[in-house]
Amino acid sequence: MTADAGSLTKAAPPDTTEVRAKRSVGARLAEAVSGGAVRIFLIVVGLFWLVPTIGLLISSLRPPQEMTASGWWEVFSKPSQLTLESYDKLLQNSDITNSLVNTVLITVPATVLVVVIGALAGYAFAWMEFPGRDWWFLGVVGLLVVPVQVALIPVAELFGKIGLFGSILGVVLFHTGFGLPFAVFLLRNFFAEIPKELLEAARLDGAGELRLFARVVMPLGGPAIASLGIFQFLWVWNDMLIALVFSNADSQPITVALQTQMRAFADNVDVLAPGAFISMVIPLAVFFAFQRQFVSGVMAGAVK
Repeated sequence: MTADAGSLTKAAPPDTTEVRAKRSVGARLAEAVSGGAVRIFLIVVGLFWLVPTIGLLISSLRPPQEMTASGWWEVFSKPSQLTLESYDKLLQNSDITNSLVNTVLITVPATVLVVVIGALAGYAFAWMEFPGRDWWFLGVVGLLVVPVQVALIPVAELFGKIGLFGSILGVVLFHTGFGLPFAVFLLRNFFAEIPKELLEAARLDGAGELRLFARVVMPLGGPAIASLGIFQFLWVWNDMLIALVFSNADSQPITVALQTQMRAFADNVDVLAPGAFISMVIPLAVFFAFQRQFVSGVMAGAVK
C-alpha cells in the first residue's frame, strides 16, 4: 500500500519575508545597526569626540610661546616642540598640587560614603520590614527633584554655625547628602530584583541580615554598585559650584584652582593646559577601568 505523496513531502520552509515580519522591532533594529557602515560611522564619531582631549594633551606638551603663537596641530609638522617643561612647572605650583590632593580627599570619601550608605539603605528598603517603609522611600524619591542650588545658602549658614564652612569635611558632607537619594533609589530597585528564594535559603542556613547583605546581596549587586560609584566619582571630581561655595583657599579642589589661575594670570597657559588635562584624564581613566561593570549595571534588568 503506497503512502500518500502529500504526506511524504516535507513541509516547505517558511518564507523569509514572513519570518522577518514576525521578528520584533528591537531585533530588526539591532540587525540594521550592526552593519559595517554603522560601525565605521560610530568609530568616526568617537574619534571626533576625542579630538579636544588629544588637542589638550598636545597643547600641554608644547612650550608656552608656541601655544600662544599657533594651534596644537602644528606639532605634526614640528614634533620637536614636544616637551615636559609645562608638567615640570605644574609640579612646582603649590596651588595646583595642593588642590589636586584636596580633590582626591573630597572625591574618594564622598564616593565611598554614598556607595556604602546607599547600599545599606537600598537593601533595607528592598527586603526589610519596618513601619512606614514605603512612605520613607517615597520621601527619598521626592528628594531627587530638589535642585542643589536651593540648599546652597541654608547649608552654608548651617556649616558656618557648626564650623564646617570652608573645610574639606563640609564639601564631602554636602556631596554625600545630595548623592544619597539617587544612590538609594538606584540600589533599592536593583536589590528588589534579587530572587526571594535565594535570600530565604541563606536565612535558613543561619545567615543574619548583615551577613546576608555582605555575602549574598553585595556580590550580586556588584554591577549596580560599580555604576553608582562611577557616577558619583565623576560628579564630585568635576564639580565646581559646590566647591566654589563651600571651600576656601586651603580646601579648594582642582576645578576651583584652575579657575583661580585663569582669573589671576590670564597668560599662565603653561600651568593651565597640563592641569586641565590631568583633571580630565583621571576620571576618564576611572571610567574606562570600570566600563565593563558600568555597562552591566546600566543594562541590568533591561533583559530577562
